[in-house]
Amino acid sequence: MRSDSVNKGVARSPHRSLFKAMGFIDEEFNLPLIGIAAAKSEIVPGHLHLDTIAKAAADGVRLAGGVPVIFPVIGVCDGIAMGHEGMRYSLATRELIADSIECMVMAHGFDAVIYIPNCDKIVPGMLMASARLNLPAVFVSGGPMLAGRKDGKTLTLTTMFEAVGAVGAGTMTEAELFDLEEKACPGCGSCSGMFTANSMNCVTEALGMALPGNGTIPAVMGERLRLAKRTGVLALEVLKKDIRPKAVLTEKAFLNALALDMALGCSTNTALHLPAIAHEAGFRLDGETSFPELLNKVSAVTPNLCKLAPAGSAAIEDLQQAGGIPAVFSELAKKNLIDGSSITVYGTLADSYKNAVNRNRDIIRPLENPYSATGGLAALRGNLAPDGCVVKRSAVAPNMLKHEGPARVFDSEEAAFDAIMEGGIKAGDVIVIRYEGPKGGPGMKEMLGPTGALAGMGLDDKVALITDGRFSGATKGAAIGHVSPEAAEGGLIGLIKEGDIIAIDIEGRSINVKLKDDEILRRRKDWKPLPPKVNHGYLARYAKLVSSAATGAIFKEH
Repeated sequence: MRSDSVNKGVARSPHRSLFKAMGFIDEEFNLPLIGIAAAKSEIVPGHLHLDTIAKAAADGVRLAGGVPVIFPVIGVCDGIAMGHEGMRYSLATRELIADSIECMVMAHGFDAVIYIPNCDKIVPGMLMASARLNLPAVFVSGGPMLAGRKDGKTLTLTTMFEAVGAVGAGTMTEAELFDLEEKACPGCGSCSGMFTANSMNCVTEALGMALPGNGTIPAVMGERLRLAKRTGVLALEVLKKDIRPKAVLTEKAFLNALALDMALGCSTNTALHLPAIAHEAGFRLDGETSFPELLNKVSAVTPNLCKLAPAGSAAIEDLQQAGGIPAVFSELAKKNLIDGSSITVYGTLADSYKNAVNRNRDIIRPLENPYSATGGLAALRGNLAPDGCVVKRSAVAPNMLKHEGPARVFDSEEAAFDAIMEGGIKAGDVIVIRYEGPKGGPGMKEMLGPTGALAGMGLDDKVALITDGRFSGATKGAAIGHVSPEAAEGGLIGLIKEGDIIAIDIEGRSINVKLKDDEILRRRKDWKPLPPKVNHGYLARYAKLVSSAATGAIFKEH
């Protein structure tokens, strides 16, 4: 066992003395040492309770004959970081999370690792770490928050960002806003829609790294603690069988993940994280040409079966009651849209859905009656995004699937948000927010503020928004992100001027600015990038190392 390197033999007597300082006894040195990477903190609602999840997982480890050791992992709350400089740090922490876990695991000789994430960048950061380390590993998330309720209506975090726009439009009072504020997020857990955290926790089931229920059992349920305890037991089984992440995180598993992504209508952020995880597993998630093409290829044959918030009114708890991810798998399996033979940490993927039942066909549409015949995400290409961009097609109003309008150009999220709140955006406009990409941001900020304000003002079905930054999974409307190349790298988005006509065809998978080639060349000769927004600290280093959104915003190879 790896732990022999830190606690066996005469030469390790000093090491054992340090273990004994923490209360270890000699008998424990003969048992597997299981690291538990837990993102517990008191600043993220989804992480507030992870100490109880970690304790339950530790109990499972002890039941199975192992020694659990819990260690901390950082995490940013995207909701709290939204709309100010803090959001620059969110995506950037994904690499820090993977790096710090690598340091902790390699330094302390763990035999296997249990990963306990919950929110946006923590899930992919941990999946990246698990693939990189390739030690026996299992995942259990903290689970989703229950939805808020008011007057029989479901409330989510999206409700709050849209309410800000409603106040700006004069259709809601500040007193009504405060009442929603009190009810929208009722307790711990990852925000209750199909936002990035829940998308990634559900995708983890499809990747085979977690037990069924990982993405949908509510945070506050005893069933979530039982799942954590079973995960602790499973960690010892995975160690005994020597099942390693790279044996699970295969191309077959990623195709299953993409199929689930399309069926659920997941966050566009999955288009960043899946390529980054695959990179750590040792291959490019590109299909025959590129990841955008692979995404569209899977979308073309995979129907959208669920419309959870923000695309619809249902919350994650509704998906759990309808049968959870296994019930979605069972629908997809009817036409072999997933591969049940894919290896998981508990058997094969088919084991998760062989007895699954779809208990609510309004929440999980049957395969023969989908919300749409194609998946929830779409990748677009054109002169404005030759390397691609991404939109949550399932959350776009039908009338906005094809749109042409004048560009309203902003070099920051803040400038665009101010213009929206001041009534400076009109129906038909195409808002362009640039210099918010991985390098130009730096950090590729999520922008739920502008999209929420547009929705609150009743403009989400009248205005398009494109950016080299990205959008929260809580976003709805014709919000097109990840435009690549980004402005800071000389992308055409950096050359657009106020009033240029932009043509968007989501069903046709195209996005173009109507400029002649000679005009583009003239502008390119005159173009100068904006000075870096940050020139010190971690973000300055991040901007130098990070690659394009089209490749998952991973660090460039030396």
